[in-house]
Amino acid sequence: MQPPLGYSVLDGMVCRLRRSLYGLKQAPRAWFEHFSSVITDAGFNPSDHDHALFVHTSSRGRTLLLLYVDDMIITGDDSQFIDFVKMRLSDKFLMSDLGPLHYFLGLEVSSTPKGIYLSQEKYVQDLLSHAALTDHRTVDTPMELGVHLRATDGEPLADPTRYRHLVGSLVYLGITRPDISHAVHILSQFVSAPTQLHYAHRLRVLRYLCGTTSRRLFFSRSSPLHLQAYSDETWASDHSDRRSLSAYCVFLGSSLIAWKTKKQTAVFCSSAEVELRAMATVTAEVT
Repeated sequence: MQPPLGYSVLDGMVCRLRRSLYGLKQAPRAWFEHFSSVITDAGFNPSDHDHALFVHTSSRGRTLLLLYVDDMIITGDDSQFIDFVKMRLSDKFLMSDLGPLHYFLGLEVSSTPKGIYLSQEKYVQDLLSHAALTDHRTVDTPMELGVHLRATDGEPLADPTRYRHLVGSLVYLGITRPDISHAVHILSQFVSAPTQLHYAHRLRVLRYLCGTTSRRLFFSRSSPLHLQAYSDETWASDHSDRRSLSAYCVFLGSSLIAWKTKKQTAVFCSSAEVELRAMATVTAEVT
């Protein structure tokens, strides 16, 4: 690091930074500490489950503030306190109020009298445009039934960068698309050394998305606050290491709020053991 032009430093002397500079390693930490102190003084408390989530509770209701770098969402029951928080933040930071939430980090939010829709339609369209498919053929499922992929299937790709980038994009798309969770989980296992066959199955997921770009999650305003959880497993389904696959989904009333597909960490000798492990995983998620 060099001192600024016009400022000379004697040999053996160093400069002391009185404030963090954008781009330095300590800058994000310094920014978050400063923001946390401001928002804590306003009455918020950090959540035990997410350090970027701040909660304020009073007799008038609860207010939530979710921070991602320097973008934030503020919501809650107490509209007066929300106005106070906006004013407090405006005094401390140069900020803009974009109004009701419609778009955030690639997520599209649509509020209706019946409930809230959450989607990533624009993100899917950008992904398909970047993938540069040569035609608009579609398929009904993201992956063929009964497919078992191995690391040694097919010829290795000369340049795996494109495969890795698109699979990473599909992982982020899984935030609102549980229907591709299983296929993305399978394809993610081969990012270190993908082959032509893996690339073909990745193209199938893209063709599936091409025909389902408008699919979205719906959170009903009239949905009962009743938790329901489902889990399933496939015993020794991976032909390479004979580990089993677990999956679960959690509903709050009629709204899907959590889901996951993951290979189990150990090999079990019976399907009963695998079922118990899958049940333990979803129980921990519900808890």
